[in-house]
Amino acid sequence: MISLANSNFFVILTLFCSQTCINFSSVGAITSLRPGDVLNNSQALDSEGGKFRLGFFSIPQTNKTYLGKWYADDRRERKLWIANPNTPILNNSGFLTIDTTGTLKITSGEETVVNIAPPLLTGSLIARLQDSGNFVLQDETRNATLWQSFDHPTNCLLPGMKLGYNLTTRRNWSLTSWLSFSVPASGAFTLSLEDIQDAFQLVIRRRGKVYWTRGAWNNQGFPFLPFSHNSATNNEVTNIYQYNLNLVSDKDGMFFQYDTSQGSFPSLALNSHGDILGGYSFIYTLFRDFCYGYEREDGCVTTQLPDCRKDGDKFERKSGDFIHTSSITTEFYDDASISSVDCMQKCWERCSCVGFTTTSGNGTGCRIWNGNRDFRVDESGNAVQRYVLVSPKSSKEKPWIWIVIAIAILITLLISGFICYIIMRRRKLQDKKRKEEEHIRELTAAASFNNTNLKGEDGREVQDLKIFSFGFISTATNNFSSENKLGQGGFGPVYKGKFPDGREVAVKRLSRTSGQGLVEFKNELILIAKVQHTNLVRVIGCCIHEDEKMLIYEYMPNKSLDVFLFDPARKELLDWQKRCEIIEGIAQGLLYLHRYSRMRVIHRDLKASNVLLDENMNPKIADFGLARIFKQNETEAVTSRVVGTYGYMAPEFAMEGAFSIKSDVFSFGVLMLEIVSGRRNTSLQQDGRSLNLIGYAWELWKEGCALELKDPSLGDLCNTQQLLRVVHVGLLCVQEGSTDRPTMSDVISMLGNESMPLPIAKQPAFFTGRDEAGSYSSTIKTERCSVNDCSISVVEAR
Repeated sequence: MISLANSNFFVILTLFCSQTCINFSSVGAITSLRPGDVLNNSQALDSEGGKFRLGFFSIPQTNKTYLGKWYADDRRERKLWIANPNTPILNNSGFLTIDTTGTLKITSGEETVVNIAPPLLTGSLIARLQDSGNFVLQDETRNATLWQSFDHPTNCLLPGMKLGYNLTTRRNWSLTSWLSFSVPASGAFTLSLEDIQDAFQLVIRRRGKVYWTRGAWNNQGFPFLPFSHNSATNNEVTNIYQYNLNLVSDKDGMFFQYDTSQGSFPSLALNSHGDILGGYSFIYTLFRDFCYGYEREDGCVTTQLPDCRKDGDKFERKSGDFIHTSSITTEFYDDASISSVDCMQKCWERCSCVGFTTTSGNGTGCRIWNGNRDFRVDESGNAVQRYVLVSPKSSKEKPWIWIVIAIAILITLLISGFICYIIMRRRKLQDKKRKEEEHIRELTAAASFNNTNLKGEDGREVQDLKIFSFGFISTATNNFSSENKLGQGGFGPVYKGKFPDGREVAVKRLSRTSGQGLVEFKNELILIAKVQHTNLVRVIGCCIHEDEKMLIYEYMPNKSLDVFLFDPARKELLDWQKRCEIIEGIAQGLLYLHRYSRMRVIHRDLKASNVLLDENMNPKIADFGLARIFKQNETEAVTSRVVGTYGYMAPEFAMEGAFSIKSDVFSFGVLMLEIVSGRRNTSLQQDGRSLNLIGYAWELWKEGCALELKDPSLGDLCNTQQLLRVVHVGLLCVQEGSTDRPTMSDVISMLGNESMPLPIAKQPAFFTGRDEAGSYSSTIKTERCSVNDCSISVVEAR
């Protein structure tokens, strides 16, 4: 942040903030407009509490009139929003009205200047200016907002306004600068919230190209903006504003907004030079006047310099004129759509250009000088200021003796530094090797690993499990390139890799800051090394390198079940026969884990995103980082660390931390209902109350309408009796009492033997669909780990 004590910056800010110090005397103020009402040039529309005012104003430099709003008590009357920035009124005869079609518009004489809001045919329209500064058009009968100025920002962001976008409504909230300090027409700069390299950043673009960005959102705010957790001060002056910043990101899009309880006239504005201004006195962008492309620390984006420009070249504002000789020429661009930043770009890209200025009093048009840099400075105060190209001064040559001494010292330092580098590098390599050996010793020391001795390098097999070197995996994934990235979860990214023999794999690279540490890594590696089944995803090996921990899986080209099941376009690929095969495959995999593997395994996080599909759409259960291994004589256990995903966790596990093989049966039951219905467990709304899929299926079952649960995409190509049997078995699996639920062996028998009678299903858990997420909001911590786009959520109890 830069204080505006500097006089040059103060001039620019004063011109921008005052918007040419327009005098506006309100003869009459009103608080609302209805169809047929008129707001003329001598009136103003006041907000309910008198905080904001909307009315017509004129700019002396252009004699053009606009409709805008400002803080009512702001003596400078800075314009916060303008209804007609690109269609000004050429005199002071403007009117604001709502016509008979419900169109909010500005007229002059009998002609329409601009339609502010589209026709809204309703008999109870009313236009108001709220105390938030939002100019709204409402249906008074329904108290519904039909149009609002907050959805159409110009150059200023007020508390409560949004900066971002919504993918559902296709609404894009961004700021656009004025063309110049006294021309409100759309200028060269825009300010928007963008997702760059998986991070949300505020970005300034000039004529569509990225111009400035400085720092990603850090869960508290943006580094260059003051927020309520800071003292909000700098070295020169105390900032009167302390912003409470908020960033919202979901499947519909993302947006940034703020509020503040301090300061009389809070705002964030984008001026015609591309600066972000806060209130009256702060510039939050650190560059001075222009970005040149060679900056490093001020947020300006680095770009390719023209061949004739070098680091340090810049334009300085000086009073005076170029000395006119035969070696200097002048060019004019009398274009009212060109601003000073456009002039700068023209001059910067032309090697012969040595200076420029705007040609009109309103800051538009362009005049550039080509030739030599002979400039006569005039400090009399009457000379016109111009932007003059200057280059950094070269230092004087030093005596040869000092050059020799400097070279000798440099050589000594280089030799000493090289020796130190060799020593430090050797120590670092030794530390790396020791750390890797410690990790491998810890893995091989696990009691459950038994005879699986992890030793090997670059893919040497150890009981079907391999330890790969970091270089081998890096080569297979093309140095973890973004093109090979399959997905991103809370535990880190997943990449597609290709071994020299042509085999494709998926590499889960655990993030150093993720919640999955060596315990979960070891758990998954050891467990899957012990269990092998056609319906369980196979871990090929691992890689441990310094702080890096990676798991290498067989590659699943069709990603996870949820990619197909919950996608309206892809779910049609899952016909009833294929869904039955997927249910059967998952059941067989769970039965193997519960009964036939060398150890009894409870998965504890079975869900659609943890079921992967191979090239033939065969299911494979994945992500065993949260699984628990039971001894053969153990039937259940209790933990203080509840793990899993809301919507799939059995009630005894979620409430008491007790888990058993019946916990997986509950998750399987939920998954069966999702496969039949093509809906997520938490995706329903019924009669004004939250009703999850379990509750919805139970109520349909009690009413004898279970066929209504069927996914519409299945059509009529479905065995009705088989579908009803699957729903029945699914409801048996989600019964509230764990002892009432069948085992996976029973489930497979029920599904495979249609003549086998089924017991009557009892009331399921969570069938009322109450807002469990809200009741656990203070204790739930969710993290995502992805292997071929599958996820793991962790819930830790206090």
